[in-house]
Amino acid sequence: MTTNRTVILGVAASDSHAVANHLIAHALRFSGFHVVNLGTCTPVSEFVTAYREHPEAEAVIIGSLNGHAFEDLHDLPEARRDGLLDCPVIVGGNLSVGSHKDSNDITRLYALGVDVVLSDPEQIPAVLDELRERRAAADVVPALTAS
Repeated sequence: MTTNRTVILGVAASDSHAVANHLIAHALRFSGFHVVNLGTCTPVSEFVTAYREHPEAEAVIIGSLNGHAFEDLHDLPEARRDGLLDCPVIVGGNLSVGSHKDSNDITRLYALGVDVVLSDPEQIPAVLDELRERRAAADVVPALTAS
């Protein structure tokens, strides 16, 4: 299946959990996406490099299972501010350490510049479609009418 839809996928910098990453990559490819899979232990700088090499990417998707996503993404605000990662950033997985989960964990990720936080990787294709539709709607310029 050929596609013109590209995503960049990887696992947060301190996280070496590879199985979910490969399953997500496989599912996205099956759904017709070209997946640039950076694998595990991926720092923000590698996502920036991949985006520079694939500026057509619709999104960067970052997984975390060890719960250290917030710490691993400490360079994200600078990359976003400098325009080095100018596409939506989606984060999902186990986003905090320990069994107690707090909505503040998600709020902190949004404050770093994450656009979407997901709890279920099966939501990724639908979220990518929604983000694409929003971008297309934002790109529509109203026609000027002659007076």
